Amino acid sequence: MTESHLDARREEIRAWCRATVPADWRTTQTGASEAEYVAFQRWWAEELRQAGYLAPHWPAEWGGGMSVQEQAVLFQELAAADAPRARLGFVSLHHAAATLLVAGTPEQQQRHLPAILEGEIWCQGFSEPEAGSDLASLKTRAERDGEHYVVTGQKLWATGAAEADWCLLLARTDPSASKQQGISFLLVDMTSDGIDIRPIRNANGESEFCEIFFDAVRVPVANRVGAENDGWAVAQRTLGAERGMTMLELAERLSNAFRWLVDDCRTTYLQGDAVDGTVAHLSAVADRLVELEIELEALRRMSRGLVARIESETSGPVDPAILKLYYSELLQRLNDFAVEIIGSPAQGMDRKPLSSGWESGAWVLDFIGSWEWTIPGGASEIMRSIIGERGLGLPREPKASR
Repeated sequence: MTESHLDARREEIRAWCRATVPADWRTTQTGASEAEYVAFQRWWAEELRQAGYLAPHWPAEWGGGMSVQEQAVLFQELAAADAPRARLGFVSLHHAAATLLVAGTPEQQQRHLPAILEGEIWCQGFSEPEAGSDLASLKTRAERDGEHYVVTGQKLWATGAAEADWCLLLARTDPSASKQQGISFLLVDMTSDGIDIRPIRNANGESEFCEIFFDAVRVPVANRVGAENDGWAVAQRTLGAERGMTMLELAERLSNAFRWLVDDCRTTYLQGDAVDGTVAHLSAVADRLVELEIELEALRRMSRGLVARIESETSGPVDPAILKLYYSELLQRLNDFAVEIIGSPAQGMDRKPLSSGWESGAWVLDFIGSWEWTIPGGASEIMRSIIGERGLGLPREPKASR
Protein backbone atom coordinates (compact mmCIF):
# COMPACT_ATOMS: atom_id res chain seq x y z
CA MET A 1 0.00 0.00 0.00
CA THR A 2 1.47 3.33 -1.10
CA GLU A 3 2.21 6.27 1.16
CA SER A 4 -0.04 8.48 -0.96
CA HIS A 5 -2.97 6.15 -0.37
CA LEU A 6 -2.37 6.18 3.40
CA ASP A 7 -2.00 9.98 3.38
CA ALA A 8 -5.33 10.32 1.58
CA ARG A 9 -6.95 7.90 4.04
CA ARG A 10 -5.55 9.90 6.94
CA GLU A 11 -6.95 13.16 5.59
CA GLU A 12 -10.33 11.51 5.05
CA ILE A 13 -10.45 10.29 8.67
CA ARG A 14 -9.26 13.63 10.05
CA ALA A 15 -11.98 15.47 8.15
CA TRP A 16 -14.60 13.02 9.41
CA CYS A 17 -13.40 13.45 13.00
CA ARG A 18 -13.54 17.25 12.72
CA ALA A 19 -17.11 17.03 11.47
CA THR A 20 -18.38 14.25 13.75
CA VAL A 21 -16.60 14.02 17.12
CA PRO A 22 -18.62 16.10 19.62
CA ALA A 23 -16.38 18.76 21.15
CA ASP A 24 -18.20 18.48 24.49
CA TRP A 25 -18.58 14.72 24.77
CA ARG A 26 -16.25 14.45 27.77
CA THR A 27 -18.31 17.03 29.65
CA THR A 28 -21.69 15.50 28.80
CA GLN A 29 -20.51 11.95 29.55
CA THR A 30 -19.01 12.86 32.94
CA GLY A 31 -21.70 12.08 35.48
CA ALA A 32 -24.10 10.84 32.79
CA SER A 33 -26.83 8.36 33.73
CA GLU A 34 -26.74 4.78 32.47
CA ALA A 35 -29.51 5.57 29.96
CA GLU A 36 -27.61 8.62 28.68
CA TYR A 37 -24.44 6.55 28.34
CA VAL A 38 -26.20 3.79 26.39
CA ALA A 39 -27.94 6.28 24.09
CA PHE A 40 -24.67 8.09 23.39
CA GLN A 41 -22.83 4.84 22.70
CA ARG A 42 -25.50 3.66 20.27
CA TRP A 43 -25.37 7.01 18.45
CA TRP A 44 -21.58 6.93 18.26
CA ALA A 45 -21.50 3.34 16.98
CA GLU A 46 -23.95 4.25 14.23
CA GLU A 47 -21.80 7.21 13.18
CA LEU A 48 -18.76 4.91 12.98
CA ARG A 49 -20.74 2.30 11.06
CA GLN A 50 -21.96 4.75 8.44
CA ALA A 51 -18.38 5.93 7.90
CA GLY A 52 -17.05 2.36 7.63
CA TYR A 53 -14.97 2.75 10.80
CA LEU A 54 -16.88 0.56 13.27
CA ALA A 55 -15.34 -2.82 12.36
CA PRO A 56 -12.28 -2.12 10.20
CA HIS A 57 -10.69 -5.44 11.22
CA TRP A 58 -13.57 -7.52 9.86
CA PRO A 59 -13.42 -9.01 6.34
CA ALA A 60 -14.65 -6.71 3.58
CA GLU A 61 -17.70 -8.86 2.87
CA TRP A 62 -18.92 -8.23 6.40
CA GLY A 63 -18.33 -4.48 6.52
CA GLY A 64 -14.60 -4.20 7.24
CA GLY A 65 -11.64 -4.78 4.96
CA MET A 66 -9.10 -2.20 6.08
CA SER A 67 -5.46 -3.21 5.80
CA VAL A 68 -3.26 -3.25 8.89
CA GLN A 69 -1.69 0.03 7.80
CA GLU A 70 -5.10 1.65 7.34
CA GLN A 71 -6.28 0.41 10.73
CA ALA A 72 -3.19 1.91 12.34
CA VAL A 73 -3.96 5.25 10.66
CA LEU A 74 -7.61 5.06 11.76
CA PHE A 75 -6.76 4.45 15.41
CA GLN A 76 -4.04 7.09 15.39
CA GLU A 77 -6.48 9.70 14.12
CA LEU A 78 -9.34 8.68 16.44
CA ALA A 79 -6.94 8.96 19.37
CA ALA A 80 -5.52 12.27 18.15
CA ALA A 81 -9.07 13.65 17.80
CA ASP A 82 -9.90 12.42 21.31
CA ALA A 83 -12.87 10.50 19.91
CA PRO A 84 -15.06 8.44 22.27
CA ARG A 85 -14.51 4.70 22.46
CA ALA A 86 -17.18 2.26 21.24
CA ARG A 87 -17.26 0.63 24.68
CA LEU A 88 -20.80 -0.74 24.69
CA GLY A 89 -20.11 -2.85 21.61
CA PHE A 90 -16.56 -3.89 22.53
CA VAL A 91 -17.32 -7.57 23.20
CA SER A 92 -19.66 -7.67 20.20
CA LEU A 93 -17.19 -6.20 17.72
CA HIS A 94 -14.16 -8.12 18.95
CA HIS A 95 -14.86 -11.24 21.01
CA ALA A 96 -18.18 -12.24 19.41
CA ALA A 97 -17.14 -11.31 15.89
CA ALA A 98 -13.82 -13.14 16.17
CA THR A 99 -15.62 -16.24 17.43
CA LEU A 100 -18.17 -16.20 14.62
CA LEU A 101 -15.66 -15.42 11.88
CA VAL A 102 -13.22 -18.12 12.96
CA ALA A 103 -15.54 -20.91 14.09
CA GLY A 104 -19.19 -19.96 13.47
CA THR A 105 -21.44 -21.67 10.96
CA PRO A 106 -22.61 -19.70 7.89
CA GLU A 107 -26.05 -19.50 9.51
CA GLN A 108 -24.60 -18.11 12.75
CA GLN A 109 -22.51 -15.58 10.86
CA GLN A 110 -25.43 -14.42 8.73
CA ARG A 111 -27.70 -14.13 11.75
CA HIS A 112 -25.36 -12.18 14.02
CA LEU A 113 -22.64 -10.28 12.14
CA PRO A 114 -25.01 -7.85 10.37
CA ALA A 115 -26.96 -7.50 13.63
CA ILE A 116 -23.78 -6.58 15.53
CA LEU A 117 -23.08 -3.79 13.06
CA GLU A 118 -26.64 -2.58 13.61
CA GLY A 119 -26.28 -2.51 17.40
CA GLU A 120 -26.66 -6.05 18.76
CA ILE A 121 -24.82 -6.14 22.13
CA TRP A 122 -22.92 -9.16 23.47
CA CYS A 123 -21.35 -10.09 26.80
CA GLN A 124 -18.96 -12.89 27.68
CA GLY A 125 -19.86 -15.66 30.12
CA PHE A 126 -16.48 -17.20 30.87
CA SER A 127 -15.23 -16.51 34.43
CA GLU A 128 -16.89 -18.00 37.51
CA PRO A 129 -16.46 -17.56 41.29
CA GLU A 130 -14.02 -20.50 41.36
CA ALA A 131 -12.79 -20.29 37.76
CA GLY A 132 -11.03 -17.03 36.98
CA SER A 133 -7.42 -17.34 35.88
CA ASP A 134 -7.89 -21.12 35.96
CA LEU A 135 -10.84 -20.83 33.59
CA ALA A 136 -10.81 -24.51 32.64
CA SER A 137 -12.08 -25.30 36.15
CA LEU A 138 -15.50 -23.84 35.29
CA LYS A 139 -18.53 -25.66 36.70
CA THR A 140 -21.49 -24.25 34.78
CA ARG A 141 -23.25 -27.28 33.27
CA ALA A 142 -24.93 -27.69 29.89
CA GLU A 143 -26.81 -30.99 29.74
CA ARG A 144 -28.13 -32.25 26.40
CA ASP A 145 -31.90 -32.61 26.13
CA GLY A 146 -32.86 -33.43 22.57
CA GLU A 147 -32.18 -30.39 20.41
CA HIS A 148 -31.39 -28.17 23.40
CA TYR A 149 -28.82 -27.82 26.15
CA VAL A 150 -30.11 -27.09 29.64
CA VAL A 151 -27.68 -24.64 31.26
CA THR A 152 -27.32 -24.23 35.01
CA GLY A 153 -24.61 -22.28 36.82
CA GLN A 154 -23.13 -18.87 37.55
CA LYS A 155 -20.83 -16.51 35.67
CA LEU A 156 -18.92 -13.59 37.16
CA TRP A 157 -17.36 -10.34 35.87
CA ALA A 158 -19.51 -10.38 32.72
CA THR A 159 -18.86 -6.90 31.35
CA GLY A 160 -21.96 -5.17 29.99
CA ALA A 161 -24.30 -8.09 30.70
CA ALA A 162 -27.07 -5.77 31.90
CA GLU A 163 -27.32 -4.31 28.38
CA ALA A 164 -26.49 -7.46 26.40
CA ASP A 165 -28.73 -9.17 23.87
CA TRP A 166 -26.53 -12.27 23.59
CA CYS A 167 -23.84 -14.04 25.60
CA LEU A 168 -20.76 -16.04 24.61
CA LEU A 169 -20.90 -18.92 27.08
CA LEU A 170 -18.44 -21.63 28.06
CA ALA A 171 -20.17 -24.53 29.82
CA ARG A 172 -19.24 -28.06 30.79
CA THR A 173 -20.96 -30.67 28.63
CA ASP A 174 -18.91 -33.70 29.71
CA PRO A 175 -18.09 -33.66 33.45
CA SER A 176 -16.22 -36.98 33.13
CA ALA A 177 -13.65 -35.59 30.68
CA SER A 178 -10.46 -33.79 31.67
CA LYS A 179 -11.26 -30.20 32.54
CA GLN A 180 -10.21 -28.66 29.21
CA GLN A 181 -11.78 -31.40 27.10
CA GLY A 182 -15.37 -31.40 28.36
CA ILE A 183 -16.33 -27.78 27.59
CA SER A 184 -18.60 -26.48 24.82
CA PHE A 185 -19.01 -22.98 23.41
CA LEU A 186 -22.62 -21.73 23.25
CA LEU A 187 -24.40 -18.60 22.02
CA VAL A 188 -27.10 -17.69 24.54
CA ASP A 189 -30.05 -15.38 23.95
CA MET A 190 -30.15 -13.14 27.05
CA THR A 191 -33.94 -12.89 26.87
CA SER A 192 -34.23 -16.63 27.59
CA ASP A 193 -36.20 -17.77 30.63
CA GLY A 194 -34.11 -18.57 33.69
CA ILE A 195 -31.45 -15.85 33.35
CA ASP A 196 -30.85 -13.49 36.30
CA ILE A 197 -28.40 -10.59 35.86
CA ARG A 198 -27.00 -8.78 38.90
CA PRO A 199 -24.71 -5.74 38.41
CA ILE A 200 -21.64 -5.43 40.65
CA ARG A 201 -20.54 -1.96 41.78
CA ASN A 202 -16.76 -1.69 41.47
CA ALA A 203 -14.16 0.53 43.14
CA ASN A 204 -14.75 3.30 40.58
CA GLY A 205 -18.44 3.43 41.47
CA GLU A 206 -19.43 1.92 38.11
CA SER A 207 -21.56 -1.20 37.61
CA GLU A 208 -20.29 -2.45 34.28
CA PHE A 209 -19.40 -5.88 35.69
CA CYS A 210 -22.24 -8.30 36.35
CA GLU A 211 -23.04 -11.72 37.74
CA ILE A 212 -25.19 -13.96 35.56
CA PHE A 213 -27.18 -16.85 37.04
CA PHE A 214 -28.50 -19.58 34.74
CA ASP A 215 -31.39 -21.66 36.08
CA ALA A 216 -32.26 -24.45 33.63
CA VAL A 217 -31.86 -22.12 30.62
CA ARG A 218 -32.65 -23.88 27.35
CA VAL A 219 -30.18 -23.19 24.54
CA PRO A 220 -30.68 -24.69 21.06
CA VAL A 221 -27.97 -27.09 19.94
CA ALA A 222 -27.84 -24.99 16.75
CA ASN A 223 -26.33 -22.23 18.92
CA ARG A 224 -23.22 -24.27 19.69
CA VAL A 225 -20.00 -23.01 18.08
CA GLY A 226 -17.72 -25.82 17.01
CA ALA A 227 -18.06 -29.45 18.04
CA GLU A 228 -19.43 -30.56 21.38
CA ASN A 229 -16.68 -30.60 24.03
CA ASP A 230 -14.38 -28.54 21.74
CA GLY A 231 -15.27 -25.18 23.30
CA TRP A 232 -11.90 -24.66 24.94
CA ALA A 233 -10.09 -24.85 21.60
CA VAL A 234 -12.63 -22.48 20.02
CA ALA A 235 -12.09 -19.94 22.81
CA GLN A 236 -8.31 -20.06 22.47
CA ARG A 237 -8.39 -19.51 18.71
CA THR A 238 -10.88 -16.67 18.78
CA LEU A 239 -9.44 -14.77 21.74
CA GLY A 240 -5.98 -14.89 20.21
CA ALA A 241 -7.28 -13.21 17.06
CA GLU A 242 -9.34 -10.69 19.03
CA ARG A 243 -6.47 -9.52 21.21
CA GLY A 244 -4.34 -8.48 18.28
CA MET A 245 -7.02 -6.24 16.82
CA THR A 246 -7.97 -4.81 20.21
CA MET A 247 -4.41 -3.94 21.14
CA LEU A 248 -3.90 -1.99 17.95
CA GLU A 249 -6.53 0.51 19.13
CA LEU A 250 -5.56 0.45 22.81
CA ALA A 251 -1.90 1.13 22.02
CA GLU A 252 -2.82 4.31 20.14
CA ARG A 253 -5.22 5.39 22.91
CA LEU A 254 -2.56 4.90 25.57
CA SER A 255 -0.15 7.02 23.58
CA ASN A 256 -2.78 9.75 23.65
CA ALA A 257 -2.97 9.49 27.45
CA PHE A 258 0.79 9.89 27.62
CA ARG A 259 0.49 13.27 25.92
CA TRP A 260 -2.04 14.33 28.57
CA LEU A 261 0.37 13.16 31.26
CA VAL A 262 3.14 15.32 29.80
CA ASP A 263 0.77 18.30 29.75
CA ASP A 264 -0.34 17.65 33.34
CA CYS A 265 3.26 17.37 34.50
CA ARG A 266 4.08 20.67 32.81
CA THR A 267 1.06 22.36 34.41
CA THR A 268 1.82 20.91 37.82
CA TYR A 269 5.39 22.19 37.87
CA LEU A 270 4.64 25.56 36.30
CA GLN A 271 1.96 26.19 38.93
CA GLY A 272 4.31 25.20 41.70
CA ASP A 273 2.17 22.30 42.99
CA ALA A 274 4.89 19.68 42.65
CA VAL A 275 5.99 17.76 45.73
CA ASP A 276 9.63 18.44 44.94
CA GLY A 277 10.75 21.11 42.49
CA THR A 278 14.50 20.60 42.64
CA VAL A 279 16.55 20.26 39.47
CA ALA A 280 17.38 16.66 40.36
CA HIS A 281 13.72 15.82 40.78
CA LEU A 282 12.69 17.50 37.53
CA SER A 283 15.42 15.59 35.72
CA ALA A 284 14.17 12.31 37.20
CA VAL A 285 10.62 13.10 36.06
CA ALA A 286 11.84 13.85 32.54
CA ASP A 287 13.82 10.60 32.46
CA ARG A 288 10.76 8.61 33.50
CA LEU A 289 8.63 10.27 30.84
CA VAL A 290 11.20 9.35 28.21
CA GLU A 291 11.18 5.73 29.42
CA LEU A 292 7.38 5.61 29.18
CA GLU A 293 7.44 7.08 25.68
CA ILE A 294 9.90 4.41 24.54
CA GLU A 295 7.74 1.68 26.07
CA LEU A 296 4.66 3.08 24.33
CA GLU A 297 6.36 3.08 20.95
CA ALA A 298 7.41 -0.53 21.54
CA LEU A 299 3.78 -1.40 22.35
CA ARG A 300 2.53 0.21 19.14
CA ARG A 301 5.05 -1.67 17.03
CA MET A 302 4.29 -4.96 18.77
CA SER A 303 0.56 -4.46 18.20
CA ARG A 304 0.93 -3.77 14.50
CA GLY A 305 3.28 -6.70 14.14
CA LEU A 306 0.83 -9.11 15.77
CA VAL A 307 -2.08 -7.99 13.59
CA ALA A 308 0.08 -8.41 10.48
CA ARG A 309 1.07 -11.93 11.57
CA ILE A 310 -2.56 -12.83 12.30
CA GLU A 311 -3.55 -11.67 8.80
CA SER A 312 -0.76 -13.71 7.23
CA GLU A 313 -1.49 -16.67 9.55
CA THR A 314 2.06 -16.65 10.92
CA SER A 315 1.33 -15.63 14.53
CA GLY A 316 2.64 -17.86 17.29
CA PRO A 317 0.69 -19.39 20.19
CA VAL A 318 2.14 -17.00 22.77
CA ASP A 319 1.99 -13.75 20.79
CA PRO A 320 -1.34 -12.60 22.31
CA ALA A 321 -0.11 -13.43 25.83
CA ILE A 322 3.04 -11.34 25.35
CA LEU A 323 1.06 -8.35 24.12
CA LYS A 324 -1.64 -8.62 26.80
CA LEU A 325 1.00 -8.82 29.55
CA TYR A 326 3.01 -5.90 28.19
CA TYR A 327 0.02 -3.61 27.67
CA SER A 328 -1.66 -4.32 31.00
CA GLU A 329 1.45 -3.69 33.07
CA LEU A 330 2.45 -0.61 31.06
CA LEU A 331 -1.06 0.76 31.60
CA GLN A 332 -0.58 0.36 35.34
CA ARG A 333 2.92 1.85 35.33
CA LEU A 334 1.79 4.94 33.42
CA ASN A 335 -1.21 5.61 35.66
CA ASP A 336 0.75 4.87 38.82
CA PHE A 337 3.40 7.40 37.81
CA ALA A 338 0.71 9.96 36.96
CA VAL A 339 -0.94 9.64 40.38
CA GLU A 340 2.43 9.90 42.13
CA ILE A 341 3.77 12.86 40.22
CA ILE A 342 0.61 14.98 39.87
CA GLY A 343 -0.05 14.70 43.59
CA SER A 344 -3.16 16.07 45.30
CA PRO A 345 -4.87 17.39 42.12
CA ALA A 346 -5.00 13.80 40.82
CA GLN A 347 -6.69 12.64 44.03
CA GLY A 348 -9.62 14.99 43.48
CA MET A 349 -10.68 13.40 40.19
CA ASP A 350 -13.69 11.40 41.35
CA ARG A 351 -15.52 11.11 38.01
CA LYS A 352 -14.54 10.26 34.45
CA PRO A 353 -16.31 10.35 31.07
CA LEU A 354 -18.28 7.11 30.70
CA SER A 355 -17.39 6.72 27.02
CA SER A 356 -13.65 6.94 27.64
CA GLY A 357 -11.46 3.91 28.28
CA TRP A 358 -8.71 3.04 30.73
CA GLU A 359 -6.83 6.19 29.72
CA SER A 360 -9.25 9.04 30.41
CA GLY A 361 -6.82 11.36 32.21
CA ALA A 362 -8.70 10.97 35.52
CA TRP A 363 -5.55 9.42 36.88
CA VAL A 364 -6.71 7.88 40.17
CA LEU A 365 -9.77 6.30 38.56
CA ASP A 366 -7.69 5.14 35.62
CA PHE A 367 -5.17 3.55 37.98
CA ILE A 368 -7.93 1.70 39.84
CA GLY A 369 -9.44 0.63 36.53
CA SER A 370 -6.09 -0.58 35.20
CA TRP A 371 -6.33 -3.59 37.48
CA GLU A 372 -9.04 -4.87 35.15
CA TRP A 373 -6.23 -5.72 32.77
CA THR A 374 -3.71 -7.49 35.01
CA ILE A 375 -6.29 -9.83 36.55
CA PRO A 376 -9.16 -10.80 34.17
CA GLY A 377 -8.56 -12.50 30.84
CA GLY A 378 -5.58 -14.30 32.33
CA ALA A 379 -3.69 -12.75 35.22
CA SER A 380 -0.12 -11.58 34.62
CA GLU A 381 1.17 -14.67 36.41
CA ILE A 382 -0.79 -16.91 34.04
CA MET A 383 0.48 -14.96 31.02
CA ARG A 384 4.07 -15.46 32.19
CA SER A 385 3.48 -19.19 32.60
CA ILE A 386 2.06 -19.40 29.05
CA ILE A 387 5.01 -17.48 27.64
CA GLY A 388 7.55 -19.57 29.56
CA GLU A 389 6.05 -22.97 28.90
CA ARG A 390 4.62 -22.61 25.38
CA GLY A 391 7.00 -20.01 24.01
CA LEU A 392 10.33 -20.70 25.69
CA GLY A 393 9.85 -24.42 26.26
CA LEU A 394 10.40 -24.23 30.00
CA PRO A 395 9.14 -27.16 32.10
CA ARG A 396 5.70 -26.87 33.61
CA GLU A 397 5.53 -25.97 37.26
CA PRO A 398 4.95 -29.04 39.45
CA LYS A 399 1.47 -29.32 40.89
CA ALA A 400 1.21 -28.47 44.57
CA SER A 401 1.00 -31.50 46.80
CA ARG A 402 -2.11 -31.88 48.92
